[in-house]
Amino acid sequence: MKSTARITAIGTYVPEKKLTNDDLERIVDTNDEWIVQRTGMRERRIADENEYSSNLAIKAVENLVAQYQKELNDVDCIVVSTTTPDYAFPSVASQVQDYFDIPQTGALDFNATCAGFTYGLHMANGFITSGLHQKVLVITAETLSKVTDYTDRTTCVLFGDGAAAVLVEKDAENPSFIATHIGTNGKGGKHVYRTNLSTTMHGQPLSSSGKMVQNGREVYKWASRTIPLGISELLEQANLQRDDVNWFVPHSANLRMIESICERSDFSLDKTLTSVEYMGNTSSVSIPLALQIGINDGKLMNGDILLLYGFGGGLTHAGHIIKWDLTKQ
Repeated sequence: MKSTARITAIGTYVPEKKLTNDDLERIVDTNDEWIVQRTGMRERRIADENEYSSNLAIKAVENLVAQYQKELNDVDCIVVSTTTPDYAFPSVASQVQDYFDIPQTGALDFNATCAGFTYGLHMANGFITSGLHQKVLVITAETLSKVTDYTDRTTCVLFGDGAAAVLVEKDAENPSFIATHIGTNGKGGKHVYRTNLSTTMHGQPLSSSGKMVQNGREVYKWASRTIPLGISELLEQANLQRDDVNWFVPHSANLRMIESICERSDFSLDKTLTSVEYMGNTSSVSIPLALQIGINDGKLMNGDILLLYGFGGGLTHAGHIIKWDLTKQ
């Protein structure tokens, strides 16, 4: 089915507080050289004690409205990707609806971890192309610092906080979505998790601290093997060559992982947009942060062809080839 949905606006927000590599040296046994060499990260943003995913989400939507002068009154669906909602319920999406007083809209949170942005785009495209909705607000919001174990030197250097929002509207003449590929490897769920009601998986006990636990080596191996295959599937589906893609925008999990994926996929790092160096791993927020950085740096232009690819816990992954074409009213 040919898409009838277009991404028309973007907004982002990151907290003011910075957590630098030097700061981490004072918390755990690590140093700037070790962190940069293994992750490419120098800073990450950290939410205040009383700043939650809903607060970040609202500020990202406000930034979208300020940049693109968009009206929200006719938004008819809000979807929020988050692994760190303020509450089990009510949802972050319903809090966004309340804050902006959007009169008639559906609202839901979902969890596809670091693939949340690309899954959210998939949902919005499906909602609009099917005719169910006309204007969907896709939001990603994470306060990972609140669930990070700052005694674990291998994971505490990775994660940061932030939020982003994009508006997806019906436009049959100029759709954004060219190709989509999604997948899951649930057997790998044990390699990156955070416990909730259950403290076992596949009959095996889990660390039940409520903090994130990650086997970085296994996640790295899975992503480096899986994402290049997904990229090839997207290009074949779209009948495009790698040179036809202006920008590759993967999840900014770790710069070394991105380098490995680029090498195996035959994409140049010069044609890759990331947010990892000064934002860290912000889970589902990392791709839209990279897009906004690309706009701010004068790299990303209307008419560009982008290959977006999210991947993470679950283990889930989702990619899109899209045409970038935002509009200001």
